[in-house]
Amino acid sequence: MELSVLETLVRVAWVAGAVAFVIGLIRMNSPATARNGNLLSAGGMAVAIGATAVFLAFETREEGLNVAGWVIILAGLALGGGLGLYTARTVKMTAMPQLVSLFNAVGGGAAALIAIDDYLRLSSAPPSLQVNVATVLDILIGSITFTGSLIASGKLMGLRITPSRPVMIPGGRLVTAALVLIVVAGAIYLWIPNLSVPVMLLILAAALVFGVTMTLPIGGADMPVVISLLNSFTGTAVAMAGFVLDNPVLIIAGALVGAAGAILTKLMAGAMNRSVLNIMLGGFGGGEGTVGAVSGAGHSVRELGMDDAAIQLAYASSVIVVPGYGLAVAQAQHAMRELAELLESRGVDVKYAIHPVAGRMPGHMNVLLAEANVPYPQLKEMEEINPEFDRCDVALVVGANDVTNPAARKPGSPISGMPILDVDHSKAIIVIKRSMGRGYAGIDNELYGNPKTGMLFADAKAGLAELITAVKAL
Repeated sequence: MELSVLETLVRVAWVAGAVAFVIGLIRMNSPATARNGNLLSAGGMAVAIGATAVFLAFETREEGLNVAGWVIILAGLALGGGLGLYTARTVKMTAMPQLVSLFNAVGGGAAALIAIDDYLRLSSAPPSLQVNVATVLDILIGSITFTGSLIASGKLMGLRITPSRPVMIPGGRLVTAALVLIVVAGAIYLWIPNLSVPVMLLILAAALVFGVTMTLPIGGADMPVVISLLNSFTGTAVAMAGFVLDNPVLIIAGALVGAAGAILTKLMAGAMNRSVLNIMLGGFGGGEGTVGAVSGAGHSVRELGMDDAAIQLAYASSVIVVPGYGLAVAQAQHAMRELAELLESRGVDVKYAIHPVAGRMPGHMNVLLAEANVPYPQLKEMEEINPEFDRCDVALVVGANDVTNPAARKPGSPISGMPILDVDHSKAIIVIKRSMGRGYAGIDNELYGNPKTGMLFADAKAGLAELITAVKAL
């Protein structure tokens, strides 16, 4: 087969893979088709990788078999694919945000390494302006994504060196400004054009440091937005790598991920009534688990007994469940579904209220409840469910905190203006929580002091199990 014919077939395979990416992304728009969409996108990537391997083998056939090169490629595929499969299948749902951040880091770092390797192979003349611009942007964005995602993952893990609270760097603004000047000056110098490995390495170092200084000052409450933004960066870096290698699959796949991540970032920032720039300049998160008194407009907290809670739920006409990070921590999604099914068997209308930034990553609650086979029609987005709280008999809050805090409606609060779930409009409220600890915003939740609220202090999984037993006994 002629090389030109094979190259045509390979490019057709690349286009087929890109089409699979697009259709897969469209199918991910709904929880009902998201799994198939993910598999379709993965299949498209497998086709693209296979076609590239065939083309590479045919193109280099006259040079002889490069055993070392193919060993490295196959070993990388086996090691990376095996590790990815193992971690994806064994990761706990509570650790999914950290894993997504690590995957972002790997993607951004790999894209940057492609550009670095390509640049180091240049001999005397700089590349064309298109390739030169793409190379610098690939190194810049990929490196920022790499270190930024590692810091974000560490914050989610609560590591000592990367605490979830905002960490302000002394002279941070000056450091950031200096890093930006270094990158801009270095990029202009290379684009003139000039060929300089030291300048390229300087841009690389500045970008790596910038990823750290950008992410450390952001609080844990903003992590869902940050993860989405870094995911967009990863896609953009991959697209730049596609321009460097003249590979349309990388360009299309990267552009899709970059655009989807950017749109999601904008939507999530809007859900918090804040701009992306405001979030990146410093979050409000003060750390999870801080114990403090609840203001509650002068009201004291009312503790609720298990039997009383069971009676309220069992004899209600409508119940709205508000899941949060505490549900994920306790791995209580299956118990939540069992309780909901039990209530439905008694004629109770059950729905789930999903806040866009509930949990620690975009779509965290959707994924969590889908894992427990909760019917998709019962999952209601914030705009759709909020009007129904006025007609709701009981709102059952399981592990959600900041997204239910009425303080967001008042000026002067750190979360002022953030759209919340109107849980306090319900006729009765039950909150399952281990303690009076604050959420990642680091402020008291006024909902807990509401006279309609009954606090059920328990681990989410254990508390739901007791509720199930109590409801069955009625």
